[in-house]
Amino acid sequence: MRRLAAVLLVCTLTACGGGGDALPSTATPPPKPVVTRKSTAPLSCGGTKVQVPATLPGLDREGSFARLDSLRRPLKVRGRIWGDNDERLYIGVVCGVRTADQFVTLVARSTLTVYEGKPALHWTTRTGVRNFMWLERPGTAVYVAATPGLTTEIRQIADGITLG
Repeated sequence: MRRLAAVLLVCTLTACGGGGDALPSTATPPPKPVVTRKSTAPLSCGGTKVQVPATLPGLDREGSFARLDSLRRPLKVRGRIWGDNDERLYIGVVCGVRTADQFVTLVARSTLTVYEGKPALHWTTRTGVRNFMWLERPGTAVYVAATPGLTTEIRQIADGITLG
């Protein structure tokens, strides 16, 4: 809902700003986003479906995963892996975390933060994989991780994930 409001605000402000005597824009077009809007079959936890990008430019779909070693307790995990050479990107859902109190204690040595008004954790593993996870809804946490060469893409990837 917040994304829709932000898009409407931008569109409204853009429409109000142009005048007949304004100079034509010579700026270069913005770079293409990393995440495409096309999605694969959603990852789900019960009734909550999380749409992940179908393709990520420069990365090939390499498989899936069903476990996160960083979790302090066994929970149902569903995820997909993309990669290019030695670089990997992981996107998934962690099912079963019902409250924010349970969520914040889920990963040892993680840092608590906020993502779009929701509790979020980030941590780095011994192998250098950067991890980011937020509690989307009670019962569903969304997980994004990347090896060192792709860590700058984590935020854009997270922003491209939608609920289905």
